Amino acid sequence: MSGHSKWATIRHKKGAADAKRGQMFTKLIKEISVAAKTGGSDPESNARLRTAILKARSENMPKDNIERAIKKGSGEMEDSTFYELTYEGYASGGVAIIVDTLTDNKNRTAGEVRSTFTKLGGSLGTTGSVAYMFQTKGVIAYDEEKYSEDEILEVALELGAEDISSEDGIIEVITEQGDFNSVLEGLQEAGFTELSAEITKIADTMVSLDLDGTRKVLKLIERLEDLDDVQQVSSNLEIPEGFEDEE
Repeated sequence: MSGHSKWATIRHKKGAADAKRGQMFTKLIKEISVAAKTGGSDPESNARLRTAILKARSENMPKDNIERAIKKGSGEMEDSTFYELTYEGYASGGVAIIVDTLTDNKNRTAGEVRSTFTKLGGSLGTTGSVAYMFQTKGVIAYDEEKYSEDEILEVALELGAEDISSEDGIIEVITEQGDFNSVLEGLQEAGFTELSAEITKIADTMVSLDLDGTRKVLKLIERLEDLDDVQQVSSNLEIPEGFEDEE
């Protein structure tokens, strides 16, 4: 999990920028709307919607924004039709990448994703070409300056968490996909406030590159994440020790 943890740490540091926050809100609104449309507007009976709302709250999205997104998805307000599309491919150095998107224009999204891969040294693959290398997990992150790993460990394991690790000031709680909501809500009830919480894909094995190679792959990941239709990018890139010191 160390490569995932390291990249999560970098994301948390970069994610404080206001410009990124507006883009994150746009993506979360899409996810909430689609979740409400496909599974109903009641988060108690719609696990996907409940997860999206929890993530929105962890990003400090205003309550009004969340409620409007639910109303759009449930048909109470005019809404666009969104399609869920997943792209698989490789970055330079043989790093596997999965790109999850939500879009109202399939051709636009396909073109943007393909162009981004091509311009930054990667290539798109066929469906299933890299997905077998990943497992879908819940990941909940906490600030190690606020909490100790031991105190979170005790509560999280009782709630059914699969694994806990800490690196570079971030404590990560890993759960099975089906246990994510109950573990997150249990930790919140125990008084722990998360930095982020998401369902994501984690690689079974990681690929290590040198510092220059790592920068190239991270640049591709960041450009993909900047695309409006991209909800999440997963990779099996291992972040080398000392990477941040040399940026």
